[in-house]
This record gives sequence, structure tokens and C-alpha cells, in this order.
Amino acid sequence: MSRQPLLLTFYGDDLTGSTDAMEALSLHGIPTVLFLDAPAEGDLVRFADCRAVGVAGMSRSESPQWMDQNLPPAFTALRELGAPICHYKVCSTFDSSPTVGSIGRAIELGRKVMMSQVVPMVVGAPVLKRYVAFGNLFASVHGETHRIDRHPTMACHPVTPMDEGDLRRHLARQTDLRIDLIDILALQAGRGLESLEALSADGAAIILFDTLDKSSLREAGRAIWESQSLATTFVAGSSGVEYALLAWWESQGALPAKPPIVDAAPADRLLVVSGSCSPLTGKQIDWALANGFEGVAIDPVRLVSDHTELIGAQDKAASFLSAGRSPIVYTAAGPNDVVRQDHDFGRQIGLRLSEIAAELLRRSGVKRIISSGGDTSGHIGKALEIQALTVIRPFAPGSPLCRLWSQNPQSDGVEILLKGGQVGSEELFGQVRAGRLP
Repeated sequence: MSRQPLLLTFYGDDLTGSTDAMEALSLHGIPTVLFLDAPAEGDLVRFADCRAVGVAGMSRSESPQWMDQNLPPAFTALRELGAPICHYKVCSTFDSSPTVGSIGRAIELGRKVMMSQVVPMVVGAPVLKRYVAFGNLFASVHGETHRIDRHPTMACHPVTPMDEGDLRRHLARQTDLRIDLIDILALQAGRGLESLEALSADGAAIILFDTLDKSSLREAGRAIWESQSLATTFVAGSSGVEYALLAWWESQGALPAKPPIVDAAPADRLLVVSGSCSPLTGKQIDWALANGFEGVAIDPVRLVSDHTELIGAQDKAASFLSAGRSPIVYTAAGPNDVVRQDHDFGRQIGLRLSEIAAELLRRSGVKRIISSGGDTSGHIGKALEIQALTVIRPFAPGSPLCRLWSQNPQSDGVEILLKGGQVGSEELFGQVRAGRLP
């Protein structure tokens, strides 16, 4: 069976962020498949109806040197799939630094592979309560909107704290490429495309779009879609890129009918594995423990230094699963529970948690899993031998329940929700176990 031409490819800098982009497209009638390794044409045979293809990477937690080795082959593989747009997908909080998760370095590499003179960038995603105004990023939490350098979590992120609200200034620490802005006034005046072309002709290399609402997203989407001058346009940003293109396609009547949302069956057991230290994840753990879930708290220092901590956590969680219970394996119950160490310490936590998740799947045959924390989820994805993911049902913006595709029969068909620390309601774990929203 021949497949339809692709509209878009994307490389996500972590697994949870990649499911965000996949969800946005899938729920708007654009069938999307997300791979954990760059696919070749033959890998798409099982997904003949897909119109968008993503690769879930781990560059958000890696060095520029790692990017130099790993991103060009991935970008090349995506370019060869022939979509008109390739998107380097980053978190909507834009947390990054010159040494860890450098968005600037990734843009330099993608721009070269795609032979793109200019890289449009959309970071604001109003559906996720992320906004960009006059180049400054804002994010909402608990009903209050903060500039990102004053955000209660992102301003003090343990690895990549956001200490600058102006995205141009923040990104300029990571690249020498010229960065320009198309502000909200130009977008409201309908001058997005004209501004993009003028700035490009004047030598801009990265052009950031303000994004406050659907109309500004739509104008950004128009500019990106109609400015295609090469075989592939390379774009950077959050899932705001997808939402911008979708808003423009919708305005032109180019989208199919949205597929219906169908509840999943209730799960007899749910395994939650969390390496997140966000306040919201802490509240989710508290709610779940008060509503029938079983806690398996892990000392993160001992987890990294003492193998018996890992074995003990596995055995305790396995006993709960054997009894038909739903365990939460976690290394922090909120920001007050954080052990601040270096970047490699965080990586080691993710690796240990992924080992626990894979062993519990093998021993228990559990069929529904939640992974909380972007870095943790990336490691869990590898440990579960995920080849690809497709959307089953949305639960929280950017974190749908997914069907896992794998060559490993123990993993194939497992349902998994991968969430960032700031995502979901306090009742999320219970909702996922039930397979539906209230």
C-alpha cells in the first residue's frame, strides 16, 4: 500500500515533548507516528495513513558535543522522508543552556542539514498556557501567569534554570546566529509573511514569532507554510509550531474532520514511575496516595550509589502489582524533596528508574504505565524497547495515552502516558487508571 505524502516531520528534544507534538497533530485529524530512532522509508509500512512523522530524542539533556554526533544523522533521515517542513521541537518553557540542551546548537546543525537560510521559531502555545509577547516568554501555573525567569519552577530548574525572559537574549548565549523578532503588532496587522521575507532578505538567521492567541498563531502558521522556498523548511520551537500550522490549515479548510475521542478501558493496575521534582507532580502523587495508589518512595542518592535500593524498590512495587494494586515509584514528592546534584546524577536517576520500569513490566505484565519527568521518560522509552508510539486518547495537554509499538512482545501493545512535570490535573493518575476524564 502506498502512503500519502507527509506534511511534516519533527525531532523532539525529549520524549514527553515529542508526544505533545504528536497529540496536537493527531487530534486535528493528521495521523502521526512517533519513533524513538530515526525511521527509514520501510519503517512506515505499518503506518500507511500517517501524514506526519516524529523522532523522540534526548537532546534536551545532552551536550553540544553529543548533538554534533547525533543530530545530523537524525535530521538527514527526516529530510529524506520528503516532508516540506522539518521541526526541531523543544519544550515550551525553553529551558536550555550553552552546555546542556543547547537549542542554539541544534538550530545550527539542522539549518546546515536542511540547507535553510532562515529558521522560523514559534515557542508560545496558548493551549498549554505558554505565551510570547515582544520576545518574552510567559507561562501560567495555578492560574497565575509568570514571565519565565520568575516562574516558581523554571526559574530554579536544577539543571537548566531560566534566568532570562527575553528568548532572543537567552538563545544568543547558545549561538552567534542573528536572531530577530516578528512581534504581536506585526502579526495583528497581518504582516507575518511579509515580515518573515523582509527579515530573511536582510540576513536574519532565526526569526522568533510572538504568540498570544489563536489569531497570532494562525498568522505565524501562514507565514511558515507560505514562505517555503526550499525542498524542506527547517523550523524550531515548541508544539506552538504544530498549533500555528494547524490554525492556518483549518482557516483554509485543509483539515479533515477531527476524529472522535474514545475512552480507554479501565486498567486493572497502573504503574507510575516518576523522576519529576515539580510541585504539580508532588500534588499528583499526594492525591494518588490518598486515593488507593501505593507509594514506593526511593532515596535518589542511594538509588545511584547502592544497588540494594533499586532491588528493594522493584520487589516492593512488584508485590503491589501482584496483589492487583497500583504502585507509584518516585524519587521526589515535590520541589522540597529534591536532592541537588550535578547533571550526570540526574541521568543516573533516569537510568535506574528505567531499569525498574522494564523489570516490573517483565515480572508483572502490567499493561498501562505512566512515566513522569522528561528525562526519566526518555530513558524509560529506551528500556521498554519502544519502536513507535501512536495516540489512543488525550488526558492532559501534551500528554496523551499512547499505544506502544515494539519488536519485544512484552512491550508491544502496552499503553503508556509520558508526562512532563508541569502537566496534568492533580487527579491525573486516577483518570488514566480509569481510562477517561470526568
